Amino acid sequence: MIQPLGTCLWFNGNAREAAEFYCSIFPNSAISSANEWVVAFDLNGRAFQGLNGGPQFSFNESISFVVTCADQQELDYYWEQLTANGGREGQCGWCTDRFGVSWQVVPVQLGQLMADPARREHAMAAFRGMTKIILADLA
Repeated sequence: MIQPLGTCLWFNGNAREAAEFYCSIFPNSAISSANEWVVAFDLNGRAFQGLNGGPQFSFNESISFVVTCADQQELDYYWEQLTANGGREGQCGWCTDRFGVSWQVVPVQLGQLMADPARREHAMAAFRGMTKIILADLA
C-alpha cells in the first residue's frame, strides 16, 4: 500500500547509517531500498526517506518525532537507545540522537495527568524538572 504522506530527512552523507540505527531501535522496521543518494525505510509501519543531501541543512528542535510509551520500561529503552553514542538529553522528555534528529519520549499517561485538575500542577512541576521522564515522579 502506498502511503500518501511520508517523511524525508536530510543527512550529510550518512542516511544509510541513520536508517540502520533507527531500524535497530523500532519494531517492525526495515530498509526497503537504498542507493547512494536515497534510503527508503519504514519505522513501525511509517514511511521515511533519508536523503544524502550534503552539509547545507541540519536538523534542529523545531521538528521532532514523538515516541509515545506505555510504561517506564519503554521510556527507558527508547531514551537509552536514542541518546546512545553521541545523542544528547534535553528537558521534559526531549532528546537529540547522534544524527541531530530531535525526539520526544513521553508516556501515554502524560495527557491523562495534564487533564486531571487534581494532579496537573504536581505533574507539570515534576515534568519541567526532568530530562528523561520518570513516571513514578509524575503521579
